[in-house]
Amino acid sequence: MKNALSLLILIASLMPACAEDKPNSSDKDKAMSKPEVTLSEEEWKKRLTEEQYRVTRTAGTERPFGEVYETFEKQGEGTYYCVCCGVELFTSKEKFHSGCGWPSFYDASKAKNVLERADNAHGMIRVETVCKRCGAHLGHVFEKESVSANTPTKRRFCINGVALNYVAQGGPAPKLLELGSAAVEKKKEEVAKEAGVEVKKP
Repeated sequence: MKNALSLLILIASLMPACAEDKPNSSDKDKAMSKPEVTLSEEEWKKRLTEEQYRVTRTAGTERPFGEVYETFEKQGEGTYYCVCCGVELFTSKEKFHSGCGWPSFYDASKAKNVLERADNAHGMIRVETVCKRCGAHLGHVFEKESVSANTPTKRRFCINGVALNYVAQGGPAPKLLELGSAAVEKKKEEVAKEAGVEVKKP
């Protein structure tokens, strides 16, 4: 009886509120979702703040009900872009107040830009959401919850606010991040190597 009670307490402590650090997606999912934009870790660190890097590039989770969340709750009509590569992810039309402490949307504005993949980390079965274009970790998506029961999709995209770049309605969209020069050169070298051609570096 004591062991059963201990097990129940352990399971309850592992229940997810939104997103946990370091999801463990399957190799198959990762292979199917190779991002179009790939930069080195050093390049990402130069472009992002320490918190943005921790969340988007190492699958971290921001603190719930923090300053970023409070700012999100006050934002009006507009569009939410990936903080890493600038692609559109969500709009205020899909935004709703869930009370979970993280930005919530019931759908992605451009489904092709938000990839959903299995996340079996921490002994749980969840669905991670990432930017399809650059592989940035955004958060998780949940279904059949009481907080999203009244939304059109019955789903809740629980997203880290630091992964989003908000632009008010009528504002200019951020410039899309293109492949870095280092990544382009590396790709050229790979193609040349496969073709048996030696690439001369300057």
